[in-house]
Amino acid sequence: MPRDLFLMMIKHFYRKPPTMSKVYFKPITGKIKSCDVSPLARELLETFLEREKIVPEKKIPLKLHFGERGNRTYLGPENFSGIIDYLKEHSIESCYMETSVLYGGERFNREKHLKLAEDHGFTQLPVIIADGAHGEEAVDVPVNLKHYRFCSIARELAEAPQTLVLSHFKGHMLAGFGGALKQLSMGFASKGGKMAMHIGIKPKIWNFLCKKCNLCVSRCERKAITIGKHSFIDHEKCIGCGACFSICQHHAVSVLSLSSLWGTLFHRSHFREKLMEYAYAAHHGKKNIYMNFALSITAGCDCEPRPMIPCVENIGIFISSDPVAVDTACYDAVAAKGKSFKGVEQLAYAESIKVGSRQYELIEI
Repeated sequence: MPRDLFLMMIKHFYRKPPTMSKVYFKPITGKIKSCDVSPLARELLETFLEREKIVPEKKIPLKLHFGERGNRTYLGPENFSGIIDYLKEHSIESCYMETSVLYGGERFNREKHLKLAEDHGFTQLPVIIADGAHGEEAVDVPVNLKHYRFCSIARELAEAPQTLVLSHFKGHMLAGFGGALKQLSMGFASKGGKMAMHIGIKPKIWNFLCKKCNLCVSRCERKAITIGKHSFIDHEKCIGCGACFSICQHHAVSVLSLSSLWGTLFHRSHFREKLMEYAYAAHHGKKNIYMNFALSITAGCDCEPRPMIPCVENIGIFISSDPVAVDTACYDAVAAKGKSFKGVEQLAYAESIKVGSRQYELIEI
């Protein structure tokens, strides 16, 4: 027998079996009110912590999505009342935590975002916008992966040793689907990080729109902006935080170009890989807990400011310390109901860079 073939057989015989992660599951079928979801979510969290012998930190932020104005299927605050009661009863300090977005609307900066959270009923806990007033507060987390050496994570989230990540599992136009991994990547990223994942470029100034008000200069921590006869941004100094883009009242700072839009729309596999590298940055070295709500499952994202009709009947709530496993379990459960979301390749990429495992044991509670 050739020596190479013999060594290959030995390696195959002795290779380690794939890691099997535990995912706990509470089934929910048919129509159910948010207030009735709350005690089930609490029971699932309690059972998970007890069986996995996890001792929670004394301070745990709840990372979630407040829903866009006009959306009707986002997870409302009533779903989380039981979880909040549990944390309070165990003297665990908590808050709602979110990050600002790149596009316009009421989640664009901290002031408007806080108002939206209040209007949508998220008043049980203090609300913290983790990347600051205009998306400028960030930490560069080293990853040294295919697309990034560093990922720009919102400061408050980067500095939290443990976060309870509460995700609505549903579809998404670019990512294919959104759950724990999407929440970890786009949700934990600073505005500059979101910019890097979506288009990978730095902002520029349209001089014909610039009113030379110097607001962007006042927000630039890197002193990269020059305002004058020809205003410009020095890309050698710029870190892409997006603060100038978010504060400009005259739309003179732009992050759009034909090449960037082409890359986002027609190279979605690269976009999804970038998401997973940001998920790695937000997950690695943390004690995070991931709870996915596979309820009111829509084809579109909660960021879409319009009513949507669920495309799959309610399935239940999933929880794990492994974001890849919990998303895979949700993806499989949705597929079993006859709906296959796109973007499944991102689970394999996430596993390959050691964010988590696609192999899971589903434990029904």
